[in-house]
Amino acid sequence: MTAHTDTTTAEELENILAAADAASADWAQRTAAERAGALVAIADALDAAAPELVPVAQEETNLPTARLNGELKRTTFQLRLFAEMLADGGYLDARIDHGDAAWPMGARPDIRRVLEPLGPVLVFAASNFPFAFSVLGGDTCSALAAGCSVVVKVHSGHPRLSAAVGRIATDALREAGAPEGLLALVYGTQGGRDALLDPRIKAGAFTGSIPGGRALFDLANSRPEPIPFYGELGSVNPVFVTEAAAAARGPEIVSEFVASFTMGAGQFCTKPGILLVPEASSMVAELSEASRPAPAMLLNERIQSGYTASLEELLKHDAVAPLGGTEDILAFPPAPALSVTTASALLADPEGLITECFGPSALVASYQSEEELLAVARILDGQLTATIQGEDTDAVAPELVRVLAGKAGRVLWNQWPTGVSVTYAQQHGGPYPATTAPTSTSVGTASISRFLRPVAYQGLPAHLLPGALRDENPLGIPQRVNGALAI
Repeated sequence: MTAHTDTTTAEELENILAAADAASADWAQRTAAERAGALVAIADALDAAAPELVPVAQEETNLPTARLNGELKRTTFQLRLFAEMLADGGYLDARIDHGDAAWPMGARPDIRRVLEPLGPVLVFAASNFPFAFSVLGGDTCSALAAGCSVVVKVHSGHPRLSAAVGRIATDALREAGAPEGLLALVYGTQGGRDALLDPRIKAGAFTGSIPGGRALFDLANSRPEPIPFYGELGSVNPVFVTEAAAAARGPEIVSEFVASFTMGAGQFCTKPGILLVPEASSMVAELSEASRPAPAMLLNERIQSGYTASLEELLKHDAVAPLGGTEDILAFPPAPALSVTTASALLADPEGLITECFGPSALVASYQSEEELLAVARILDGQLTATIQGEDTDAVAPELVRVLAGKAGRVLWNQWPTGVSVTYAQQHGGPYPATTAPTSTSVGTASISRFLRPVAYQGLPAHLLPGALRDENPLGIPQRVNGALAI
């Protein structure tokens, strides 16, 4: 593993990739129990190192200690959850079709299908979650659980933390008996680019900006052997407030919205960036007067400059005006900012107004009729989330849910999108440009499928079959036999 935080050299990268390739072949053959044990060992080591890691994370990211402690807990919880999932074996989707001479479409051969590890994975760490979407984040966790080795392209926003996490994790893997080279770090833009183009890398995963993610996605597809690239890019996460909800819970929605869009200084990919409210309600006035948190430091100077440039550009728009206080909204650190426009303006210029502004700001749009809610929903690009603040009796709700389900990976009812729980049913993804892979998730146990591919074995004798596909089921896992699920 590269021990320093400078740019990885070509020679170092070659050594890393060669080791990752060999480790992946070994790791793919390890039992689920061995892989689970290694994940738990990493989790235990990270928990024990919290007093060392959290202060470094705070120094490099400006995030508060309480937030970082919670994020580290989330990271180790996730590792243990995946370890538990491995014991079940359902993620392998083992299917067995016995030979059947009377099959209606003609004699059916004995054919058996299972999911197998894809190979070495390259993970591009994110800036805004130095634990949960970085060296040991969801993509690394799910790839290791799947049986793949992982090369992490370290984010420039927290190199010292990444080095420390990498050292602790590799020590834990070594003690757990994992192969050398199973997890390694790469530093520098060129190192990440070269690794993505290397034929030994079989998948890429990224969390970051639309331009950066799209460039890497195009690179992954330009290879002689294109590979899956799971990029999480950008989202405005719109919130639609119905007339009945505004009348019943307007002040409550206002305070909850302010808390949500300013959480973490607005540096969450699930931050609600647009709020649609009835023009006839008092919600715009209430938002103007609503109390906002104090200014908070952003992750780094690059994030700060990008945020202020985006907000300045938005405020230049003819259909946009500041909403409430504007003091220090472009300062360092910036005070939370609200702007106001109309639904008709969104419809007239979606490209100029429905855009992500990464930081503590949001755009409020007033609408005249609930038909405008549906019209705005229909013109949306792909989103990670879409939220409805409504009442059970809302006539617009069924159609609005249907439209939003076609636009977003997660549709919420009377809740808020900030906070992505690590669960079995979680979906963190969505149509482009939210992600480059709308059929997958980067959070939750279903994310393991990103780094697995199906292999069918036809007519093989029992002793040559993987254990997951043998009739005696030595692994004790769920199998779908002749179409029926056997547990």
